[in-house]
Amino acid sequence: MPTSHVVVVGAGIVGLAHAWMAALRGHRVTLLERSPRAAGASIRNFGMVWPIGQPAGALQATALRSRARWLEAAQGAGFWIDPCGSLHLAHRDDEAAVVEEFAARAPDLGIECRLLSAAAVLERTPAANPAGLRCGLWSPTECAVDPPEAIRVLPGWLAARYGVECRFATAATRIERDRTVVIETAAGDRLSCDRAIVAGGADLESLFPRELAAAGLTRCKLQMLRTGAQPGGWRAGCHLASGLTLRHYASFAGCPSLPALRARIARETPELDLHGIHVMIAQTGSGEVILGDSHHYDEAIEPFDSELVESLILRELSRAYRLPEWSIAARWHGIYAKLPGACQWRAEPLPGVHLVTGLGGAGMTMAFGLADEAWMEWDDA
Repeated sequence: MPTSHVVVVGAGIVGLAHAWMAALRGHRVTLLERSPRAAGASIRNFGMVWPIGQPAGALQATALRSRARWLEAAQGAGFWIDPCGSLHLAHRDDEAAVVEEFAARAPDLGIECRLLSAAAVLERTPAANPAGLRCGLWSPTECAVDPPEAIRVLPGWLAARYGVECRFATAATRIERDRTVVIETAAGDRLSCDRAIVAGGADLESLFPRELAAAGLTRCKLQMLRTGAQPGGWRAGCHLASGLTLRHYASFAGCPSLPALRARIARETPELDLHGIHVMIAQTGSGEVILGDSHHYDEAIEPFDSELVESLILRELSRAYRLPEWSIAARWHGIYAKLPGACQWRAEPLPGVHLVTGLGGAGMTMAFGLADEAWMEWDDA
């Protein structure tokens, strides 16, 4: 393909993915980030590459494409990655029913997973609470990364390996189209390029606010925690999700027992639905355990984190998991943009100017694959 000049606005995972895929195809790439280094939702998550959460078919295939890109990037850039897999734990009969149904359907759906007995779960991970454990759903496709490390290492690798020009502390303030795409920055610079990708995450006001306001996007706030490094080199062995998570991911939507599970949770613990709580754990390469999370949307989002929400998260975590050390070393929240019913939102408000956001909580899982597919489409066009 003839090369062109591409400017990507935003150095979160979506922007990095589009910059990498453009550079792979031989385009000259400039990456603009308004902060001195990435500080948004892309560094405030579990670090889970989570194909098991995507429904069978095209989205599952995109997630697996993204997983392959993560492994490639980690090898090239030298950041930590662990293809650790995942376990969904079932501590109640209705949770066991859902994972059993999913495991039975998985071969026909092309999803690689299998049902494990309680004893087999405990052999695979020391982090599962054995009290009341019925069974677990094992998937080998999930990977763990440390989000701050990966997101902050990738720009340097893109610069060294592919010649991407990375300009941090450089805010794009206006984009217009003349004979070329022209991007103005807060410093008064004007960059001319052939194509621009705006990957602003949950920032729906700075560039093209009318288009973003009309898109039907919603914001979601997550509240999360992290322990210090676990003592004695203890490892959880894989990502873990509790039975509460079965009601969160679209991949489980076709399980006949899911409505009964939802109804039981709403009846017994309505506070979990009120705060969008489902509990998962991930472990970093240095042994810290990331804990979460909650979900609050739009008008329910407060700038202040809630002690009540934290206590509910920790309550549910202690019911599902066992850690040697629960002392909390860090607390934070992240905010991402989501398009209900879709895996992303894309628009082209001006010729050659593409807005990309709305990946929801699946940015780490889907961004590389979606960017790969987008660039195949744009280059073919």
